[in-house]
Amino acid sequence: MKGIKPLYLNNRSFQAAGIIVLIACLGYAVPFFETVARFLLLLLLVLLIVDMAMIFKARKGAQGQRFTPDKFSNGDENPIRIFVQSFYRFAVQMRVIDEVPKQFQMREAEFWLKLDGGETKTINYNLRPVKRGEYHFGKLNIFVKGPIGLVSRRFQFAEPVMVPVYPSFIQMRKYELLAISNNLTMQGIKKIRRLGHNMEFEQIKEYVPGDDFRTINWKATARKAQLMVNNYQDEKSQAVYSVIDKGRVMQMPFEGMSLLDYAINASLAISNIAMKKGDKAGLITFQHKLGTVLPASKRNKQMELIMETLYNQKTAYQESDFSRLYVNVQKRLSQRSLILLYTNFESMAALERQLPFLQALSKRHVLVVVFFRNTELKALLDSTPQTTKQIYHKTIAEKFDYEKRLIVKELRKYGIYSVLTSPQNLTIDTINKYLELKSRGLI
Repeated sequence: MKGIKPLYLNNRSFQAAGIIVLIACLGYAVPFFETVARFLLLLLLVLLIVDMAMIFKARKGAQGQRFTPDKFSNGDENPIRIFVQSFYRFAVQMRVIDEVPKQFQMREAEFWLKLDGGETKTINYNLRPVKRGEYHFGKLNIFVKGPIGLVSRRFQFAEPVMVPVYPSFIQMRKYELLAISNNLTMQGIKKIRRLGHNMEFEQIKEYVPGDDFRTINWKATARKAQLMVNNYQDEKSQAVYSVIDKGRVMQMPFEGMSLLDYAINASLAISNIAMKKGDKAGLITFQHKLGTVLPASKRNKQMELIMETLYNQKTAYQESDFSRLYVNVQKRLSQRSLILLYTNFESMAALERQLPFLQALSKRHVLVVVFFRNTELKALLDSTPQTTKQIYHKTIAEKFDYEKRLIVKELRKYGIYSVLTSPQNLTIDTINKYLELKSRGLI
């Protein structure tokens, strides 16, 4: 971290010089002004030399350091901290400019501070990325201005650093902690009562101290003339696959983030919840051809594999091929699984083209189609039209909204479950559907 020491003249210096030049010009007409101009010019030079001496005398006048997380969470506020310290013996003003990654398009990432001699201050601010990938920070620039304020001295600290942006692990951890503490209802997740038990009968065995009295088998006890109990084993874990459509229908943005990235964030959270509930989590991506296939598992490193796989997803947003998805799912998934298919249908015509493949998938697996409301229509739907044009716009919006609800009914008619949700509620609504299906014993 090396400091660079160029000289910067402030606006105050240029203003003073301008006044002196103006008086000097008047000096050609009036000799008195020439004398005043020379005196002021001399005074300005003296102040400039004094200011430069005060600012540049200290070999190490300031210190700066930026702290960033090892990785950013996509779609979340990520904290950045900057420590600055003055080594001057007098009060100085500092202008701190952080060279943030170009993806944020922040041209005014600057902070003004006033520090007393030897004082240290901390700058805290947040950055919210909306795309996965590599984000490169540049230098940390500090401009120090002394008590006179005619010149500034620039220091540069913090070597350029790259911070990767991963799917929303902050959201994943939030729902994980709520699931562990059984406080998922705080985030709008419904508390669903389990139908029956989650244990499967294994055998009848002799009672030993510590066995549950409620499992006593009285008929077997009468036959054996000794206490006999039913022995149960944990229900086998089921496979839960997040199937993500990377086609053009997932390119639509919402609050700066594409539907694809919302689906990726939700897949990470639901995979983690499924594994906490004892199920196996897997991942499939597709567009015009099959993408990544990560077999369902509950091994220790599975969540790390899922996160890395989701981070590395690339797409050209081409037309999605559901027929190819169906063929590969039939070939690779031999066990009955829960398939959470993240896609988007804007009309009945779009659904009808893919419906035969969705029906075929639902025959062997529990299929849940997760698609999105068009949140841009909400303002039109809630408005009271005043003109013919506004009436026309609201009518079209109602038609699109009606088609979304019609798609849900059409899927239900063929035994296919669905989740129609807004992007900001995607994770909550998907977890609710997973818990509902699990409570009904369908997976």
